[in-house]
Amino acid sequence: MLFQGGAERGNKKDGPSGVNDVPSAEHSLYLHFLSSKSDSGNICRSPIAEAVFRKLVTEENIEKQWRIDSAATSTYEIGNPPDYRGQNCVRKHGITMNHIARQVTKDDFLTFDYILCMDESNLRDLKRKSNQIQNCKAHIELLGSYDPQKQLIIEDPYYGNDDDFETVYQQCLRCCKEFLEKSH
Repeated sequence: MLFQGGAERGNKKDGPSGVNDVPSAEHSLYLHFLSSKSDSGNICRSPIAEAVFRKLVTEENIEKQWRIDSAATSTYEIGNPPDYRGQNCVRKHGITMNHIARQVTKDDFLTFDYILCMDESNLRDLKRKSNQIQNCKAHIELLGSYDPQKQLIIEDPYYGNDDDFETVYQQCLRCCKEFLEKSH
């Protein structure tokens, strides 16, 4: 996840869809959840986390304060929708997904305040990329570092079953709630 703040607040810039869709926001959250294997394409865990956080801020009536997005470190799934099993999982919890996979960009590291990822491989990749960017403002950490149950890594459900997607959903829910609480 990336959080935008400071001088960038309120600017209209091209968003992930390539159009001016960045709202004026007190905080902007960019969800960047990846795995080192299949989900590095931004189709499983990260869209679940994005959808969960979007629902949480909407329920608290603070959605205008947040910019929420997700992206991949790889190019594997660019332009594709989330995995159908993840969509089915969040739908069971009353959440819809509106996401198309994209790759993280240099501007993401310059614009957003936080990038939260799913596993240590992604953490290493993102920190390596951020070290190559002058004036990187993104704080990069594991989403699982906010888990009250102390499950640091959110495992990739791609090769699993519906129960594995439910596990990811529950972990993302716990972590996103804790993150939101700590960010207020």
